[in-house]
Amino acid sequence: MILLIVAGIALVIIEILFIPGTTVIGIIGLALLVFGIIFGYGKFGNTTGTIILISTIVVGGAATFISFRSGLWRTFALKSTNKSRVNEDMEIQHLLGAEGKAISALRPYGKAEFYNKVYEVKSMGNYANSGSRVRVIKVEKNNTIYIELIKD
Repeated sequence: MILLIVAGIALVIIEILFIPGTTVIGIIGLALLVFGIIFGYGKFGNTTGTIILISTIVVGGAATFISFRSGLWRTFALKSTNKSRVNEDMEIQHLLGAEGKAISALRPYGKAEFYNKVYEVKSMGNYANSGSRVRVIKVEKNNTIYIELIKD
């Protein structure tokens, strides 16, 4: 019974700190806690079962509080952010109507070369293999370059 409660508390803390959002680990942890407490009530009676329940709440709360205060979760947290954007530093309005070739597979995003420069592009629904001839048909304000395949 104690092992069930300790395992339940551990799984709930793991869910909260290390893998939030999965819910499976947390649900299993809560199920172990509930089963351990019910087992305590059934085996030892109401008084001892209530002591087990209160102890579980206190120990679980304290363990969660200590886990947050220790900062252990920070070692697993992502500290840097990617602030760059696709085609950010390039003037691309002149590409409208340009013909070039795909240098990666377009599924639908990929890379294409126009005027000896490589750009991130998006096809208009068609997938293309590397080496396919493409034409720029649209350039949006957010620097998204839309291309179409050139049929031979």
